[in-house]
Formats: sequence, C-alpha cells, structure tokens
Amino acid sequence: MPAITHIDAKAGDFLLLVGTMKGAFLLRADRSRRQWDLGGPYFPGSAVYAMAYDARAGRQRLWAGPNSMHWGGLLSSSDDFGKTWTNPEAANVKFPEAAGVALKQIWQIAPGRDAEPDTLYCGVEPAAIFVSRDAGETWTLNDGLWNHPQRPRWEPGGGGLCLHTILLDPEDLQRVRVAISTGGMYVTDDGGVTWRPSNQGVRADFLPDKHPEFGQCVHKVVQSKVQPDRMFLQNHWGLYRSDDRGETWSDIANGVPSDFGFGLGIHPRDPDCAWIVPLESDQFRCTPEGKLRVYRTRNAGAAWKPLTNGLPQDGAYETVLRDAVAVDGLDSVGVYFGTRSGKVFGSADEGENWSELLDGLPPVISVKVATI
Repeated sequence: MPAITHIDAKAGDFLLLVGTMKGAFLLRADRSRRQWDLGGPYFPGSAVYAMAYDARAGRQRLWAGPNSMHWGGLLSSSDDFGKTWTNPEAANVKFPEAAGVALKQIWQIAPGRDAEPDTLYCGVEPAAIFVSRDAGETWTLNDGLWNHPQRPRWEPGGGGLCLHTILLDPEDLQRVRVAISTGGMYVTDDGGVTWRPSNQGVRADFLPDKHPEFGQCVHKVVQSKVQPDRMFLQNHWGLYRSDDRGETWSDIANGVPSDFGFGLGIHPRDPDCAWIVPLESDQFRCTPEGKLRVYRTRNAGAAWKPLTNGLPQDGAYETVLRDAVAVDGLDSVGVYFGTRSGKVFGSADEGENWSELLDGLPPVISVKVATI
C-alpha cells in the first residue's frame, strides 16, 4: 500500500477535494491560496467519482464514494480531515431487492440545505437518487423518479447511465432538479413525489428527433444561488442558458471553439458569470488545437473570453470531465479544475492567472471546494 500523508486543517483554511481513478486527495491552503499541502491517497486503487464536505450542524465531515471491486459504490466519511474514515463492510447505499438491480457507482453527494441539516442526497448509477434524513446513517431510494414511466427508455451515455448532478433549489425546499446521462433533466416540485422532464430547447443531435421531451445527454448543469432563475448547461453538443429556472433553454455558444464539453462553473455572487472548458468533439475529447483554455462569460453567454495566462498552449491535449471544475466563494473568487492527465490547476482571480497546483496524480474525475 502507498504511504499516506495527511493535512493539518484548521478554521479558516481552504480545501480542494480531488477524486481520481485511483483514490482521493486533499489539498489544503490558507485563504491566500498560495501554498498547498497534500493529503492522500485515500482509498488507493479505488475510483472516487464523488466527494463532498458537510459543515452543517457543527460538523466538519468529508464524504467520499469509493468504488469497491466487491461491493460497487460505497459511502465513507471522515470527521478528522482524512486521518480516519468509516469503513462499511457492505454497501450502505443500495437498491432494494425488488428493484432488480445493483448499485454500480456513486456519482454525486449533495449535502442538503441549511434548513435541513441532517439531509443528504446521493446520485448513482444506474440512474437514481437516494436520500438520507439522518445525516447519512441510512439511505432510501426515491421511488418517484425510479418508478417514472420514462425511466425504462433512458439509455446509458459513454460514462454509463448515471445521475450525476443534483441541484437543490435555494428558495424552495420542495424543488430539486437532477441531470441524467442520457435521460436529460428532471425536476420535482413536491419534494420527490413526482418528477417531470425539463429539457425544452436542448438538442439531442444523436437522436432522430433532435428536440425530444427527454433523452438528452446532459453533461453538467449549474444554478446561481443569488438568482436561482439563472442556470447554465453543458450538453453533449450544446451550451445553454436558462432564465426561468430550467424550464426553457437558449443556445449561448457564441465565440467558443466548440460547444462540446463537460466541466462548468458559476460565480457565487454574479449570475452572469460562468466558466467552461471546451473540448473538440465527442470523437476527440481533448482541448481544441492542443491549447488548454478556460472560457469565461461575464454577460450570461453573450460573449466568451479565453483565459490562458499560466496554462499550456502547445501540445496540451487535455480532457476535463463533468465534475472536475469547481468555483470557491471567497472574496477573490477562485476557479479550479483537474485533468485526465493528473494535473490540477487553480486561479485565485477568477481565471485571469493560473497556476499548476499539482501534477502526477491519477486521472482526475472530480474536484470540489470547501472552506473550514
């Protein structure tokens, strides 16, 4: 087993939670974000698609979803910043026997809102959402989505049939939106009892009907916390904005080298500002022209600016996956992303200047941020 190092985290510190194909890592810095300490690898050899930090109700709890060779996806937590982790002997998030399927992968861990301090949500493969009301002790399959009459017609995308995005409406406790590859987006307005597709305006170029009710291959969706009607969506071909909480979508691929991509981030206080990392195509899922460019809009997608200072612009055929872009909430907003070649980049000034924070990791599949 590899030697494991640990971080010494304290109040006010800033963390990056990095999931890779061969384990999880923690990066710690103070709020200047100039010097970084590295902890890990945790769960060495296991793919970790999902990580989260829960600071509600006085907790300092890390969550991770390592994939076990024997049990599939598991949920593990740490209350001491990775020094010790819970070690479930069997799957703690699992389908009931009557469902006739086994959990393959945990794709998303989403702590509930502050008003629901013991609630957690979990998105999994095959596509479903689980809910815990006791801070992660027990989990229940949401029957409303699982029994949806359209579910048998969902098809797996390149990464599998996964529910990879969970958006908790910041103003309405009953409203939750999820994204499924390749089911499209679904929304509940009644706390998960019923769900409806919500994909109006989003293309599905790979289907005979280019604008179906459902079946789009949504790669990532983000929602503004200060103006919840504003959302951005990166599709399997297509870049979109919604101004009505995801009910309808408009194409905003203006001046980007490709409207194919995965990673997407939104500014915590400016609903007009977002970041993407375009890839060339579904056949060549690398940065166009071998240039690693992050594109930012400050006018809700009317125009996009390439941000390159500090990023390699020659022979950089990188791939950034759907959960590998993160944005912090500090006064000088930071943007971070990881690549399939094992690099992590960060900017402490909204993308104007970039630094390589780490190189030599296994392929990075998720990046999350946390402030202690």
